This record gives sequence, C-alpha cells and structure tokens, in this order.
Amino acid sequence: MEGSLKSDHIQLCLSVPLNFSIAFEIVFLKRKSAVRIRRYLLKYKQTKGKHFWSRGYFVSTVGLDEEAIRKYIRDQMKAEKQQLDLEIE
Repeated sequence: MEGSLKSDHIQLCLSVPLNFSIAFEIVFLKRKSAVRIRRYLLKYKQTKGKHFWSRGYFVSTVGLDEEAIRKYIRDQMKAEKQQLDLEIE
C-alpha cells in the first residue's frame, strides 16, 4: 500500500489478510525480493551462499492513525530526495 526505500532499511505499510501470519508475509516478501534482485540486478556477480536480507524485522500494527503512518513514509521519501539533491549541488 505504501513504502519507501532507504540505503539501510525499507519501510512498508501493508495490509495483510487475517488468515496469514505476519511472519509468513515478511519471509515471503524477503524471499521473493531477494530472488528477483539477484536475478535481475546481480546476475553477473557471485552471490551463491550469501544472504541478501538480515534475519530481523520490525512489525507494528496500525489502527486509527494509518494515514499518519502513510504520510510519514511519503515524507521520508521526500526528505531522502532533498538530501540527495543537496549532496549533488
């Protein structure tokens, strides 16, 4: 639903159906994204036996303040872009 990519972490706001566990969804996302990144971005580099994602993750449920969380994620992307623009100048 919402996400931002930083150099050292990723922030996502997801909607997970009640019949799936959060841990299952995180493992699924990490596994699928690691395969895709290796296949399309790192296809010429040796990656066998190396881990792309760390083992840990942080999850928090969102209630009435979902829009505030989504705004925070969007603002993080804007702040990162502004910082990159300043570094280039």
